[in-house]
Amino acid sequence: MEPNPQPQSETTLQQGNSSTRPVWIMLFALTTAFALSQAYRTVAAIMAAPLQADFHLSAQALGLFAGAFHFAFGAMQLFMGIGIDLHGVRRTVLTAFPLAIAGSAVSALATSYGVLVAGQVLIGIGCAPAFLVCTVFIARHLPSDRFAAISGLTLGLGGIGMLLTGTPLAWLIQATSWRMGFWVLGGLATLAWLLIWSLVYEPARPAAVAKACATQKKETFLEAITKFGALFMLPHTLGIVLLGSVGYASFISLRGLWLGPMLMQRHGFSLVQSGNVALLMSLASLFGPPLFGRLDPGPIHRRRWIVGFTLLLAGLFAVFAMTHSTVIDVAGPILIGALSGYLVLQYADVRTAYPAAITGRAMAVFTMAMFLGVAAMQWLTGIVASVAIAHGTDPFTAVLASIAALLTAGALAFTLLPGPSRAN
Repeated sequence: MEPNPQPQSETTLQQGNSSTRPVWIMLFALTTAFALSQAYRTVAAIMAAPLQADFHLSAQALGLFAGAFHFAFGAMQLFMGIGIDLHGVRRTVLTAFPLAIAGSAVSALATSYGVLVAGQVLIGIGCAPAFLVCTVFIARHLPSDRFAAISGLTLGLGGIGMLLTGTPLAWLIQATSWRMGFWVLGGLATLAWLLIWSLVYEPARPAAVAKACATQKKETFLEAITKFGALFMLPHTLGIVLLGSVGYASFISLRGLWLGPMLMQRHGFSLVQSGNVALLMSLASLFGPPLFGRLDPGPIHRRRWIVGFTLLLAGLFAVFAMTHSTVIDVAGPILIGALSGYLVLQYADVRTAYPAAITGRAMAVFTMAMFLGVAAMQWLTGIVASVAIAHGTDPFTAVLASIAALLTAGALAFTLLPGPSRAN
């Protein structure tokens, strides 16, 4: 068990006195790793042009490069959830995150496309627990009725990582090379790991919970996998997973892959000008999660809000696809960035859709769906862009229209498939 120099009960934490300070400091330290994860997953939008030039990449190959991080990230969520349940938040993130640092070095030294993709896979595995540890930490150690608000604040703070991959990264790449971008991110990831190692420990659970854990037989890896499988047998999981796989994916596919190439090829923007738009989109996305977290309507109306904002986002992508206006192509991503904050409501929905005993696993399944969805959408839109180019049509119109269609399908699945029978 990790040392616990300042034992605290959940009751004490919920009273909001000065003893909550260490918990907030620990959450901030965990959020630094999440911020680096946000930076890593959006590098493709700024690195796309130099990578295409150096490795002669097609649109489909570029989509696979961008999706490799998210596929590895998503595929590891179940294992990270098991790690958190069996070994705790601290040990899980400290064990995994060095792989992101190693992946940065591999990417920076890459001499072939295959090595570049391998570096992305390592980074994705290393970052896999980055946001999951934050959500589980919030669910376990902070007031349950403030879960949406605190998660929204965490998402907003973590979004600062995307600011790095806007103008600053564009300037750095233009002044040096894309390789230096990976070296700088690797250095920052090292600092985040050291911060977590020095500040984070596992706060004490309530006495009743601690006693129950002490009397329970330690779960085996196979038993943990079986319990994850049981989540998929619940009728409301499918709708949650299908919507979860397209909502965040639409935002990241635009911000993390297609925004830079679209502005440069459609409108002749420079790399730094494209980075400026990416920076504005990222800034807008910082304010959305805290705002939607505070506006959370509660479990009775929350699912209607989720469907409504998903359809609104689909409509914006459709308009975005059919126009070729410079104003719309600049303003549209900024608006989409701001509205993407509604995704924090989906985390709150998952929090109330499953019993408290399996919150960590439910969050892991949902996060897995989100990031496998990002990988699938980036891979699919890469194929869509290549087909559009082969037929002599605008690839970005095809990409944005396909994203709008996927969002609509996700909203319909979430509406028509069974929902949770009760709030937990």
